[in-house]
Amino acid sequence: MGVGALFDLSGRMALVTGARSGIGQAVADVLAQAGADIIGLGSSPMPETAERIARHGVRFHAVLHDLAEPGDLDGLVGELEAAFGSIDILVNNAGIIRRAGVLDFTQADWDAVMDVNLKSLFFLSQAVARRWVSRGTPGRIINIASLLSFQGGIRVPSYAASKHGVLGVTRSMANELAGHAITVNAIAPGYIETDNTVALRADPERSRQILERIPAARWGTPDDLKTAVLFLASPASGYVNGSVVAVDGGWLAR
Repeated sequence: MGVGALFDLSGRMALVTGARSGIGQAVADVLAQAGADIIGLGSSPMPETAERIARHGVRFHAVLHDLAEPGDLDGLVGELEAAFGSIDILVNNAGIIRRAGVLDFTQADWDAVMDVNLKSLFFLSQAVARRWVSRGTPGRIINIASLLSFQGGIRVPSYAASKHGVLGVTRSMANELAGHAITVNAIAPGYIETDNTVALRADPERSRQILERIPAARWGTPDDLKTAVLFLASPASGYVNGSVVAVDGGWLAR
C-alpha cells in the first residue's frame, strides 16, 4: 500500500462531536481533507465548520444534539446512519470543564462534566460499535483525553476524574473490540488555545506558570492535533489499539 493510500479516507463517514470550534473543528477539517464526509454533532449551529469542510469537496452534515442531556444515543446513531449513511470513524471530542476548589465543588457541576465528558462518550461509542460488529465492518474510535488523564490538575476535580475515565474506557473498549477490527485510541492534548482554556490564558500569572513548564514554550493550537487524528483514523494505524498519543509540547516529559 502506497503512502497516500495509508492516509486516504475517501468514501468514509466520520462523526465528530463538539465540531463547532477548536479541536473538534480542526479534527473535522483534517478528516475532510483526507476525503471523509463529516457529520458534525454539537449543541449549537456550526456555520464556520461547514464552510471549512465545503472547501474540500466532501459532504458536511450539521446535527444539533446537546450531549449534556444525551438521551437515546443508540436511537440517534440509527437516525444519523439512516439519513447520511454508515459511520466509519467516531471522534469523541465534546467536553466541558467546571472550575472550583475541592471544598467548594458542587454535585451539579460534577454531574454536568461527567455526563458530557464520559457518559455520552461511552454510550455513543457503544451505539456505533454495535453496528460495526453487527455488520462485520471495521471501525475507528478516537477519544480526546487530556494531560489530566495522567495528572490531578488544580480546581478541576470532575474534569480530571472524567479524563482519567476516558483513558480507562478507551483501553477497556479496545480490549473487547480489537477482535472485530475496531480500534479504540485516545489523544491527550496539552494546553491548547480553545474555549476551555480562556480563563487560564487570561490570567497572566497562571499563563506564565504553564508556559514555563512546556518545553516547546508555547500554547498549542487545534491544528497541532491534526496529524495524530489523521493517523489514528486511517488505514495506517490498523495495528494500533488501546493507545494514547500525547500532543503536549513536551509537558509530560518534563
